[in-house]
Amino acid sequence: MPADPLLFDYDLPRRLIAQEPLRNRSDARLMLVDRGRQAIEHWHVRDLPELLRTGDRLVLNNTQVVPAQLAGKRESTGGRWQGLFLREEEGFWRIVCKTRGRLAPGEIIVLKDREGRPAAKLWLLERLDGGEWLARLQEPEPTVEALQRFGRVPLPHYIRGGQMIDSDVQNYQTVFARQPGAVAAPTAGLHFTADLLRQIDQKGVGLTAVTLHVGLGTFRPISVPSLDDHQMHSEWGELSPTAAAEISATRSAGGRVIAVGTTSVRVLETAAHSTDGQPDAIAPFTGDTALFIRPPFEFRAVDALLTNFHFPRTTLLVLVQTFGGEEVIQRAYHEAVREEYRFYSYGDAMLVV
Repeated sequence: MPADPLLFDYDLPRRLIAQEPLRNRSDARLMLVDRGRQAIEHWHVRDLPELLRTGDRLVLNNTQVVPAQLAGKRESTGGRWQGLFLREEEGFWRIVCKTRGRLAPGEIIVLKDREGRPAAKLWLLERLDGGEWLARLQEPEPTVEALQRFGRVPLPHYIRGGQMIDSDVQNYQTVFARQPGAVAAPTAGLHFTADLLRQIDQKGVGLTAVTLHVGLGTFRPISVPSLDDHQMHSEWGELSPTAAAEISATRSAGGRVIAVGTTSVRVLETAAHSTDGQPDAIAPFTGDTALFIRPPFEFRAVDALLTNFHFPRTTLLVLVQTFGGEEVIQRAYHEAVREEYRFYSYGDAMLVV
């Protein structure tokens, strides 16, 4: 069976994968993709106040990346161990981990802090589906505080092999992060500075926060020949009653709802598709969403999208192509390579209108 045409590949020189953000986040390049004119223009993120209109509304994902990368050793063997905290459920942790040999329920992991000193002990309780483990700290401690003590920034593998440096603590976090829970940054939001947000507000563009805790599944490639066969990952999200009212009012007044990042799109469209097809209705939403946006999909909440450049064969790229149109987005990606845009988490951005 032939692969779905949306799952296109493109040749990307490794030198175009950004390893550091720019000194000033808003100096990142911004490719403007106009769906109506099928046109591509080149700007910078700092130009957003010029590109946005009075009455528009930016929707920002305020999730906060937790230092979820774990390092330690197996107490029984002394063997090296690596793990990634995924989420907490009633005091228990869900994690994925790797080590030499086979782990067994009941094993103790000695966690190390960023200086390599023993910091805590983690008890592996049960092997779960999908390579996950159920675990808990031997000495109870609030999860966020514990991770701040000994966790590391969970960088994707394409940035320095996933090895953090001190500056990543600030760089791999949006300036509007408020709700701890993500294991990866909502990268489109990394381009904003407090000053740029003030300029956008002064233009008369509204700002609304939603939450989607980005999970490990966001990086999982599509490996099946048909999109219909892909099992979409689930992530926890929230759109408050206040946010729903702001977005509905913007649309009713003729303003554009501009999602900052594919994560914001998933929250907005999950909420919009829970209103039984009522036009322009956005209901509050709290809970898990496994919404997979792929053709054919009716966008009910989002009028424009600000996003980074994504890996091929991922659900993120499928979402962007579904929104922007297959032909123009493929052309945009090829032009981005030709013009040497910076790719992925610390890279440049695209605004699809």
